[in-house]
Amino acid sequence: MDESTSGRQLGFWMCLALVVGNMIGSGIFLLPANLAPLGLNAIWGWVITIGGAMCLAAVFAALAKAIPEAAGPYDYVAKALGSPPAFLVMWSYWISIWVTNSAIAIAAVSYLSSLAPGFFATPVVPALTAIAFVALFTAVACTGARTSGKVQILTSVLKIMPLVAAMVIALIVFGGGGQPAEFAPTPVNPNGIAAAAALTLWAMLGFECAAVPAARVKDPARTIPRATLIGTLAVGLIYLAASSAVFLLLPADVAANSPAPFADLVGSFWGPAAATLVVFFAAISCLGALNGWVLLQGEVPLSLARRGVFPQWFGKVNARGMPVRAQLLGSTLSALLVAANYTKGLTELFGFMALLATVATLVLYLFAAISALRLMMTGQLKLGIMLIVTLVGLVYAVWTFYGAGTEATLWGLLLLMTAIPVWFGMRLSALWSDQAPGRAGG
Repeated sequence: MDESTSGRQLGFWMCLALVVGNMIGSGIFLLPANLAPLGLNAIWGWVITIGGAMCLAAVFAALAKAIPEAAGPYDYVAKALGSPPAFLVMWSYWISIWVTNSAIAIAAVSYLSSLAPGFFATPVVPALTAIAFVALFTAVACTGARTSGKVQILTSVLKIMPLVAAMVIALIVFGGGGQPAEFAPTPVNPNGIAAAAALTLWAMLGFECAAVPAARVKDPARTIPRATLIGTLAVGLIYLAASSAVFLLLPADVAANSPAPFADLVGSFWGPAAATLVVFFAAISCLGALNGWVLLQGEVPLSLARRGVFPQWFGKVNARGMPVRAQLLGSTLSALLVAANYTKGLTELFGFMALLATVATLVLYLFAAISALRLMMTGQLKLGIMLIVTLVGLVYAVWTFYGAGTEATLWGLLLLMTAIPVWFGMRLSALWSDQAPGRAGG
């Protein structure tokens, strides 16, 4: 099937839902508890993270506009830096996707376990449920990109409801002359802001999602930049407003010890039934994000296979144009990761996978900014304000590696190292094929 005519099924609204839906997942509903001890540093952390994410989103938007024929981020990096760096980056990103799927599936189970603690008491039950969720959305993705897009639009609408509820409560309270909750003053300092920014980064991952399935996007030069920038800005503003509502209305000691801060906030004003509903919507938020990320996990191997840097076996698609083999590989790895660690607690397991996925994704952000600078040097990308935006995005990406710490950075390096034998294996395979009898001089 011709890649250029394989069916561009994703329009603006589906791409916007992919960005919003993949960004709003599990992180935002857990973060207020982690950010509570940091006080006002948390607000500044959100501001910096949103600003950095907007700069990097602008980089992806500019690359998509400058290279409309690209089938995704691989082509962006390859055009600027060559195939080997592009393969290393996308290999790391592909790992981050199926690790993210494991983390999000575990988070969904974690929320649901609060509604039925007895059922999820045995460790094997949460693991099997998480694996079942991955399998479910793999089946959805294999039916076609349009199906996944429709699911994404629906869940994106549902998942913002708890966040909107928190903002509505804040408006009611402060509109009626209410006072913020008491909290211990925490000095605002660079270390506190850096700690907050490192925590908030996980919640902002995903703004690049409209660019990954670029070969399936209608009018990519226009649709991808619009969906990327609008989606990132919208999510950032929602996050800042909703988190500020929790910060201002829920006492810091309560928020810090809460497994579901938004549910506690809503419940304290509208009762336990409303709190239970928030938990349910948080689970929907996770499942909606899982739907979007599962769609992408097949697109990366497909793109690499079509570029000849991954086995052609993964380039096969079904009658609906979906890479079933690549999907099955990614979902199997996600399931194995969950199964291999099922004896860990849900919180510990989620934290490990979130850290791994964050650092692996940072590799793509860093190289996208470097690629944009390289294309500016060669005149393939306009200078002007984008030079400043790209430099800020580059500095932010490097800074977040620093904020993630030595352990996380070493994990990222390890993920990149696993790509080296695969790359050389593919090169040796190609060389062997060229030298095989009957192929010489072909």
